[in-house]
Amino acid sequence: MKKNAIFIGLMAALCTIGCNSHKEEKKEEATFNVTNPVAMDTSIVKEYVCQIHSIQHIEVRALEKGYLQKIYVDEGQKVKKGQALFGIMPNVYQAELQKAKAEGNAASIEYKNTKLLADNKVVSQNELALSKAKLDKANAEINLAATHLGFTNIKASFDGIVDHLLAREGSMLEEGELLTSLSNNSKMWVYFNVPEAEYLNYIMSANKDKKQKVNLRMANDMVFNQSGIVETIEGEFNNETGNIAFRATFPNPQGILRHGETGTILMTIPLKNVLIIPQKTTFEVLDKRYVFVIDKNGYVRQREITIGATLENLFVVKKGLEANDHILLDGLRLVKNNEKVKFNVQNPKKVLTTLDVYAE
Repeated sequence: MKKNAIFIGLMAALCTIGCNSHKEEKKEEATFNVTNPVAMDTSIVKEYVCQIHSIQHIEVRALEKGYLQKIYVDEGQKVKKGQALFGIMPNVYQAELQKAKAEGNAASIEYKNTKLLADNKVVSQNELALSKAKLDKANAEINLAATHLGFTNIKASFDGIVDHLLAREGSMLEEGELLTSLSNNSKMWVYFNVPEAEYLNYIMSANKDKKQKVNLRMANDMVFNQSGIVETIEGEFNNETGNIAFRATFPNPQGILRHGETGTILMTIPLKNVLIIPQKTTFEVLDKRYVFVIDKNGYVRQREITIGATLENLFVVKKGLEANDHILLDGLRLVKNNEKVKFNVQNPKKVLTTLDVYAE
């Protein structure tokens, strides 16, 4: 019995060794697919958080004090240039205008009489000049009173939309008191901040004199149905953030966009002769990105790479690879660093057209 047990144990050990050897042989015989980075022209879409402003947005304030007698518009109403918005009780200002006109008439009569006397050499020319000055002053007082009266009828200075009403009829207004705001939304100015490095790439590009087209993704994740154009760049960087503000102008014919909205600017950036690899050929270790490069002798070498941009299923490699490097396409979990493997080289352009996964 003891001899039988020893014999059985030896047979089991031999079977185990034989199985492991068989697995290792299978592993050594496995052939892996490799490919090369592709050097090509492409483009990426950069995203920037943005603030949306009306092309004209002003505060409407009372230019005279008095009782708010009439509100002619409602919140959110579209108005035309010159349309009445608010009416301040005009009685006092009407009386001041009448008084100024009466004083103007008196000054005019006095001037005519003085001129007649001066023509007959009864009074001096200095007396005539003094009378003329009094008349000019009276006319100025008339114009001033008329202006004050005009300020009691507050009108829209351009076509736009009325915002929230901050006063109600019967309110006692002070001079300069805020009544509402008015927005012209026919076009929208969209501001977004660009980092210094990306600003330099933009300003030094070959197409810097051509207006850059951009799109706008709204807060509901839908892309706005009009394209915009980058028109201006502010003069100074923000020292705290290292960014500089760009301004794009968007037509807004349907009035969808309103002052104060937020969104995301989508800017297409062309990339010339960059290296493209499938995302599935890479793996991460401690926030660093790596690939397995197969040398000419078939040995696997782990290599760190720097990603310049991300595309759908693809990475743009900024540093770490050359166009003639062979990189492991699949089986990343089945190989080890410095291990020798058999491999087949796959056409890199064909590989790019058949990608359907990001990574293993």
